[in-house]
Order: sequence, then C-alpha cells, then structure tokens
Amino acid sequence: MNFGRGPAVVLNVGGTRYSFSREVLKDFPLRRVSRLHGCLSEQDVLEVCDDYDRERNEYFFDRHSEAFGFIMLYVRHGHLRFVPHMCELSFYNEMIYWGLEGSHLDYCCQRRLDDRMSETFYYAAEEPPGEQSRGSEGKGRRPPGAEGRKWLERMRRTFEEPTSSVAAQVLATVSILFVIVSMVVLCASTLPEWRAPENRSMEEQSRYTAESVREPSGIIEAICIGWFTAECIVRFIVSKNKCEFVRRPLNIIDLLAITPYYISVLMTVFTGENSQLQRAGVTLRVLRMMRIFWVIKLARHFIGLQTLGLTLKRCYREMVMLLVFICVAMAIFSALSQLLENGLDLGTKNKDYASIPAACWWVIISMTTVGYGDMCPITVPGRILGGICVVSGIVLLALPITFIYHSFVQCYHELKFRSARYSRSLSAEFLN
Repeated sequence: MNFGRGPAVVLNVGGTRYSFSREVLKDFPLRRVSRLHGCLSEQDVLEVCDDYDRERNEYFFDRHSEAFGFIMLYVRHGHLRFVPHMCELSFYNEMIYWGLEGSHLDYCCQRRLDDRMSETFYYAAEEPPGEQSRGSEGKGRRPPGAEGRKWLERMRRTFEEPTSSVAAQVLATVSILFVIVSMVVLCASTLPEWRAPENRSMEEQSRYTAESVREPSGIIEAICIGWFTAECIVRFIVSKNKCEFVRRPLNIIDLLAITPYYISVLMTVFTGENSQLQRAGVTLRVLRMMRIFWVIKLARHFIGLQTLGLTLKRCYREMVMLLVFICVAMAIFSALSQLLENGLDLGTKNKDYASIPAACWWVIISMTTVGYGDMCPITVPGRILGGICVVSGIVLLALPITFIYHSFVQCYHELKFRSARYSRSLSAEFLN
C-alpha cells in the first residue's frame, strides 16, 4: 500500500469504525480486507470498498454493521454464529462478501443454513405464474412461436396446478366429482343388494358385456373412464418433457387406474363370454378392483396427500432404517419366543409358536402394540419376553419417526407456500 497517511487503517462498516495497523491487513482472515494491502492506487481501493477518505485513511463499506461485528468475533475467537433475529441467507450473503464460506460456521448454524437453503431452492424451482407473460410483455416484439408456447404453458398450469386459475379450479372440481362418483359406484357394486335383483355372481359382475355396459353403473363407469382418459391425454400433450411425464408417480397411478378397464373390454371382445378365462373371472375381478387407485388421484388437489407422498420420497432412508430395525427385532424375538414356548421340553408346549415364521406374526403385532390376542405366550419366560418385545418395539419405532416428522412439517410448509403463491395469482386474475 503506497498511499494514505499514518500507520493505522480505519475500516468503516455501516457506520461502525475499526482501526488496524497496516501489517495486520496483510494476513487478515477476511479476504476482502486483506486485498487492501495489495492495492497500489485509489482506483484499486475503490474496487474493494465502496468509498475511501484519503485524509483520514478510512475505507467505507456499505454493509450490515451488526453482521460484521459477529464476523469480527470469528476473527478474534474462531467461532462464527448467526446474528439473532437476522435472516440466515442475509448473513450468509455478508459472509460471502467478506470472503467466508458456510464451512466456517459452527455445526449448529451450518444445519440451519442447509435447511433454509433447501427450502429456498425448492421455492425457486418453478417460476411463479405470470412471470413469463410479464417478461415477454416488457420486451416489445415477441419471438416467433411465443404465443403458442404461452398457450401450452397456460394449459399445462391449468391441468397441473389446481389453484393457478379459475379454469384450473373448475377442472379440479369436476375431476374430484368424477373420482367420488366412480368410487361410490365401485363400492356399491360389491353390495349383495346391488347384485340381488339380477342374481349375478361376482364373476358375472366382472365381465364387460354389451348388457352390462347399457346398465346405469356401466354407463357411469364408461363416462368416468372417458373423462380420466381425455384428461390424461391432454396433460401428456401439453407437458414439456414427455419422458419425465411418464415417469411421474401420479401419472403412473393414472395409467394403472385407466388401463384395466380397456384391458377388460378387449379381453371380453377377443375371448368371448364363455371362455375359460371369463368363467374363472379372477383376472377381470383383479383388474376391476384396480380402479381403487383413482382415490390417489385426489393427491393432485389436496396438500395433505401431496405432503405424504413428498415425505415418503425424501425419507426413504429413514423408512428403510425403520424396516431394518423391525426385521432385526423380529428375527431375535421370534426365535426366542419359539424356543421358550415350544422348543424347550417344559411340559407345556404352545402350538401357536410351533415355528419361527409363525412367531414372527406375534412379534410384529406386539412391537406395533396392536395385540390382536390370537397368539399369546403361556409360560412365564415367554411373558417376560413379550413385555420386553413391546417396550423394544415402542423405542425402535420412535427413533426414526422423529426424522420423518420433521421432514413432514418441512414438506407441508413448502407445498403450502407454493399453493399460496398460485392463490395470489388467482386473486390477481379475479381483480383483472
């Protein structure tokens, strides 16, 4: 540093002054401050700070003074923590400005920063509604095909985001009504009173004959299938990435709910009503009952079901851990219970525990505290083991559930935030 007066250097950060010697700047832990030592001219200094006073040899930084105070505590004592009542991301921006990284934070603050950044990145993953249209309107001339892309984007949001517009809400309401009607018809078709007037068996109910299609239940089912099929085709056409569309779980569920109807109709047409397959009726009954997957279609319209699916997706490691805990405990307690109840020659053998696989059923209902009572130990050692099994089940199930709970709360807030964002767009549409 070949300019300035006096041996001291003054840093003015947001109105708070700090005085250092010139030699301290050379090896200062903050990279931005240490860069001042290598500046050869005032122009170089102004590239590092916001202003410079030659008379006082004072360097001004228009930054958050309280945040810099906590950063100076790190320089002096080696511990960096967040400023109370300050946004984690704002403090992180201050750290980046002065040349620090997230690894310099203490471990507890690193976890807070990771959680906040994951939430922010999720919110910014999708552009808010109307941003593309506002951006294109401010540019004067639109590029070729902009109208077509805008229309496809509007159609995609109408079918994918139920709260993005009035049309999307109407479409979602109609889809929910079709799902409810189809579920009511499916449940009612299994009632004995539903089949009694026609004296039809389940095998006859499972066949899609010409007479069954003309019945009210057949007509309602065909209309529902037609609606779901048209909805799925339109959503596929307006989707951006066709391969990604096919891989989505909800779209796979839609296909599993729709295809059994067409497979059953084709099997009836090509095999005939008196074929061996039709007389068996098992395959068609299974395909018919696969319509129960339509209930999962409601996940498109309810945050609760979406939260459940997103939580299971993010917590698959915890779920695997939970299953491993249960399997290990099941193997240990089932072997010990079979030995105590049936394996030892104590004069009282419990036939319910004749094998280890049979004892596994008792272990699983005991660990989950269900306790059907169909199996129970009769020996004193077996009852003691049963008590240990119940207590162990409570402990083992509680350990991973804590992580799953926190993930569920985070997923719920994320989805609620996204829903509120589209609701604001819907309110703006009403105002316009």
